[in-house]
Amino acid sequence: MKLWGGRFSGRSDPQFEKFSESFSLDQRFILYDLRVNLAYVKSLGRARALRPREVARLSSGLAALGREVGRNPHWARGQSAEDVHTWVERELERRVGEVARKLRTGRSRNDLVATETRLYLKDATLGLERALVEMLAALSGQARRHQAVVMPGFTHLQPAQPILFSHYLLAYFEMFRRDVTRLEDCHARADELPMGAGALAGTTFAVDRERLARDLGFARVARNSLDVTSDRDPVAELMFACSLCMVHLSRWAEDLIIYGSPAFGFVELADAYATGSSLMPQKKNADSLELIRGRAGTVLGRLTGFLATLKGLPLAYDRDLQEDKAALFAAADTTGEAVTIAARVVSTLSIHPERMKAATQLGFLTATDLADELVRRGVPFAEAHEQVGKLVRYAADAGKTFADLTPAEASKWIPAWDSKLRAAAVSPEASVRRRNVTGGTAPRQVARQLAAAERTLAQLQRKFH
Repeated sequence: MKLWGGRFSGRSDPQFEKFSESFSLDQRFILYDLRVNLAYVKSLGRARALRPREVARLSSGLAALGREVGRNPHWARGQSAEDVHTWVERELERRVGEVARKLRTGRSRNDLVATETRLYLKDATLGLERALVEMLAALSGQARRHQAVVMPGFTHLQPAQPILFSHYLLAYFEMFRRDVTRLEDCHARADELPMGAGALAGTTFAVDRERLARDLGFARVARNSLDVTSDRDPVAELMFACSLCMVHLSRWAEDLIIYGSPAFGFVELADAYATGSSLMPQKKNADSLELIRGRAGTVLGRLTGFLATLKGLPLAYDRDLQEDKAALFAAADTTGEAVTIAARVVSTLSIHPERMKAATQLGFLTATDLADELVRRGVPFAEAHEQVGKLVRYAADAGKTFADLTPAEASKWIPAWDSKLRAAAVSPEASVRRRNVTGGTAPRQVARQLAAAERTLAQLQRKFH
């Protein structure tokens, strides 16, 4: 059965049919297809393009088909069709007869698939948001439990300044919170109805598109039929949101891979999210994190490929757009799975505060505190920077930490050296407390950040419960 066969004589090349079919992918749209067709049939009835008994028969058939599909999760096994829309029309004709041929009145697969894609996008964004809420809950929970733990902060992966571990966790909370807001934006922009746009120019039947939008749960009607039938901006936008979320996950995974290595020993993954080696009995590999990091590249590649597909397409619909579904499903599925695993990794993560504290004694993390204290005494910062830098070089060459230096050694490079400077040099906790500005790592500021994070989380949790 073809929806377009009248123009053609003879059968298509079977190899081309296999090459061009999309049923293997768009079968995921089955419930959306039935839902949109059911609403559209009723709209055709109100427009008097279908008689009441035809509306009733088609509606009954579509509803019955929906119940059958809902009862059988393997409904597509052994089935074949050019696409899910062809399959639905064929199955509907088997059930209700010739009236099924009126299903396509005034509509095209172009506006139909665009509508179903947007319905899927709306559901997918909500599903991803829900998964990210679990990640946010895991991060804020660990931050609350380990609020006072001090760790080294890094730039260039080199020791930089002491920070609170809770401050570190809340940095990722901010990243993933932004991912949630991007998904909310995606949902809002996808929330307009293509149905009624026809193939590209609209329909000659008096379809009430505003009523149809309300029936299908859309916020508004697309304003331009030519645009909306070929518009895949919402697909690209969701794929971008997924890609950036996966980039954030990849950065987080890389951190934990490093921090979990024995050389650092700051954290340890639960056994449930690690694997071993077939050769080396001692190994505990962070495979869950490595897979997340690897799949970030896959999702990003899908986005790049899809944008390359879009860039040369003329208006309006082109069959190239069939490629959107494979890319979209893969991006949404992979991201959802990765976020779910990541949230479980965070919530079961073991923390080793003593290793973090010990690491703050390495790398001269309080050097900036020394320079700042000299500035408070009237020394220009450039000069203070120079003095502290020379002291660091001396201590590093001698294999000493700030705590190991005698007053005579320190005074050689910093003439003003005294007990107050030494206290600033040897206390990572004091260093953290000094950074008491909005957004800083001081305990008071992190407590505020955590309270704000928990308020945000509570709002999001109410959205999904």
